[in-house]
Amino acid sequence: MNTAQFIPSAFSFSIEKAIFKWQTPSNIALVKYWGKSEPQIPKNASISFTLSNCHTTTSIKFDKIPTGNNAAFELFFEGKKKEAFKPKIAQFFDRIKEYCPYIFEYNMVIDSENSFPHSSGIASSASGLSAIAMCLLSLEKELNPSLTQEFINKKASFLARLGSGSASRSIEGPIVVWGNHPVIEGSSDLFGVKFPLKIHAAFENYQDAILLVDKGEKQVSSTVGHDLMHNHPFAEQRFVQANDNLSKIAKVLQNGDVNAFINLVESEALTLHAMMLASSPYFILMKPNTLQIINEIWKYRAKTNSNICFTLDAGANVHVLYPEKEKDSVNLFIKDELSSYCQNNQYILDTIGIGAKKL
Repeated sequence: MNTAQFIPSAFSFSIEKAIFKWQTPSNIALVKYWGKSEPQIPKNASISFTLSNCHTTTSIKFDKIPTGNNAAFELFFEGKKKEAFKPKIAQFFDRIKEYCPYIFEYNMVIDSENSFPHSSGIASSASGLSAIAMCLLSLEKELNPSLTQEFINKKASFLARLGSGSASRSIEGPIVVWGNHPVIEGSSDLFGVKFPLKIHAAFENYQDAILLVDKGEKQVSSTVGHDLMHNHPFAEQRFVQANDNLSKIAKVLQNGDVNAFINLVESEALTLHAMMLASSPYFILMKPNTLQIINEIWKYRAKTNSNICFTLDAGANVHVLYPEKEKDSVNLFIKDELSSYCQNNQYILDTIGIGAKKL
């Protein structure tokens, strides 16, 4: 694995003060990764839709410190200082120090906010850490103006991965692959890459409604869940299955076979949670209303011949996926039927997006 490409050489420019602001989206995996090795290397490749409305907006203010002083950072989340979040960010900065040594020459003030509830299974770590990575690369671009956008996106994905694996898939869009896979040219365990093949019109502007079944903290974090795959009795079979499913979905995304897409995506979602059920210790992240929604989706699909389907992340919330041409009818179904299973009737209507945006 070639990580040397991300180690910067001496800079010819010096920056005393700067502030950068980025908005980066969450993403929802269609083929899941569950299980990893250090440093944040996935046991299988994954592929995701980049979202649009579920995003994190982050600004970082950089102030150069006098030589010999120790750099520090402050962290604000939705306007309030968040000491509880600092250890994870400090760990992230420690992991990337070889690749971004310049950040330790600055005091930083990080100000971040989400367009969706934190820790609710909408991959807030993905959008949050990818936003920080883009701010850091904006500083690096000022220090080294010769950097190309292609390299910036690649390095930002590489850095974000070291904080949260799924964050590697939040830099670009609309469809991103993370993990080395023979079908995907240029794919890597080190960073996400845009799906390089032509996407069928059936999957353009695909819709994703996130039904907020439970907006509270998950009782088992994704980090703990990934660790439980190390001695999992079905781990090796799962990694083979996931890579095989990525080969299958790569064909489906090109040929427009929506029925095959539905079967594969729903199977992947249930398999992810089956791995949790079979872990030791075992755990359940779905809630009763998660299962109610799934059954209502199945009934609606059978009754109307709709192309609606669901997927799940590592949480209780349900992502409802459907083609843009069914937007009006499915949105009405969600409002009239499915919203009653959501906490305080809350859901978010989203669509496939293009990735990070500088503000």
